Amino acid sequence: MSGATALHAHLGTGLTTVARCWAVARADGVVLGFTDHDLDLGFDGVTFRAETGLTALALAQSTGLSVDNTEAMGALRSDAITEADIAAGRYDNAEVTCWLVNWQEVSAREMVFRGALGEIRRAAGGFEAELRGLAERLNRPMGRVYQRPCGAVLGDLACGFDLATPGYVHEGAILSAEDGRVLEFPALPGFELDWFRRGRAEVVTGAAAGLSAAIKRDHGSERGTRLIELWEPLRAALAPGDVVALSAGCDKRFETCRFKFNNALNYQGFPDIPGEDWMLVHPTQAKTRDGGSRR
Repeated sequence: MSGATALHAHLGTGLTTVARCWAVARADGVVLGFTDHDLDLGFDGVTFRAETGLTALALAQSTGLSVDNTEAMGALRSDAITEADIAAGRYDNAEVTCWLVNWQEVSAREMVFRGALGEIRRAAGGFEAELRGLAERLNRPMGRVYQRPCGAVLGDLACGFDLATPGYVHEGAILSAEDGRVLEFPALPGFELDWFRRGRAEVVTGAAAGLSAAIKRDHGSERGTRLIELWEPLRAALAPGDVVALSAGCDKRFETCRFKFNNALNYQGFPDIPGEDWMLVHPTQAKTRDGGSRR
């Protein structure tokens, strides 16, 4: 008998012992489990903790492509969800899965929600988090756009480039960090200036481990060190000695794909599309007006 079948049979008795359990999986690999039962429960390798101060409102579900949604509310606790982790963005778009469980026999359970965390609001030692269903991912434009720049993300399946290729990633300790946005490295002789512009910086060790940001500028300093400027500051403290991994940047041009990454066969743009100025050329400006090709 499957878990869902066993749960339905239990619900059919009219005398039920059910609770809700939900798991929150962050992008950095941390998985937290919570339950509204008064004792801890465990299954699928996750311990669902009671007395965390976390509760959820009723789930609004519908047929079709409309987005299922609900909200989770709770108190900020140092041993569960902390204000520092929320402020650092560790729960942004975290995956959320919710089950209805017979707490006397946890194998009798059914998944009732799967989605991701949306907007998180903090106030008075607590928080409210919007939960968005899987249909939220369909609420965006799909398909390719015919344009000169590449439409892929460096390293994704469409791009096909392996960022682990030697010469495209540098991992090392920083000398300093100004406002969490300007990172100073020793000189990087193996990488020319601007090599990491439009790339990403991911913190490997320290209080900000697991956080990442896009790189705005990559240039040298008067002291001969290397400065990496981020588009926005990391939302956790950085300290000298913290290890940060830098990945090469791509400006989406065909020339960059060909000469920097040697990946022209996978270019996902259309570099030969003419610009809009050709529509503004009046026929009488051409020397030959016989209707033939102007190649």
